[in-house]
Amino acid sequence: MVKAIIFDLDDTLLWDEKSVKKAFEQTCSLAKEKYGVDPERLEEAVREAAKHLYPTYETYPFVKNIGIGVFEAFWGEFKDEGEDFKALRQIVPAYRKEAWTKGLEKLGVHDVALGQEMAETFPKERRKHIYLYEDTLDVLNTLQGKYKLALLTNGSPDLQHEKLSFSKELVPYFEQIVISGDFGKGKPSKEIFAHVLNLLDVDRDEAVMVGDNPMTDILGATKLGMTSVWINHHNRKLEDVKPTYEISRLQELLPIIERL
Repeated sequence: MVKAIIFDLDDTLLWDEKSVKKAFEQTCSLAKEKYGVDPERLEEAVREAAKHLYPTYETYPFVKNIGIGVFEAFWGEFKDEGEDFKALRQIVPAYRKEAWTKGLEKLGVHDVALGQEMAETFPKERRKHIYLYEDTLDVLNTLQGKYKLALLTNGSPDLQHEKLSFSKELVPYFEQIVISGDFGKGKPSKEIFAHVLNLLDVDRDEAVMVGDNPMTDILGATKLGMTSVWINHHNRKLEDVKPTYEISRLQELLPIIERL
């Protein structure tokens, strides 16, 4: 019998991908205005540069462990305590500037000042554009009171709480909010899933994990023997990880939960 439902946050309840895309559009428009650069080509070049740069910093083992993404480091302030977060705060300004500058260079624009301006613009734009999936609140309203609800998210506590502050209506739905940066390990570690179950006072066969990331949400639940529901927004194919259920939008979760 299902007693608890555990939700991922980014691209499960919050449409983070859309927010990042919008911030890229707005920021890349600066280069279009100044140099006539194709914004989509620039976005692609900057994304590629960022993904190449991110693993080269000494902070990478830490950010990988707790799950701070490439583009979260494009705008997070990381005001968290600890030496690892301190090191991250020191690195991100140069990382952002270099990613934007290299992206511009790939399109033939050599303008370090513009790279710096865009590195400073992106965080402002990301904070302006906040999106929930259209069925998020309806689904949470339906489940609230019938099940224990928890939020399990990877990342910096400072940044994840900032995201939640933009969507204050989300927080009251959850009995527990667990962030990997507080716990010290991120999904897919068995330990953080077991920690959430312990907080909720339920067994693994009484809980369901719902998330969009096969290699964190689904893999972690599978390791612990929990039922998992994968939200496959983009009709992707899976090879290594098999969720218990697959849905394309959050609303499809409800009949599954009713049957369990």
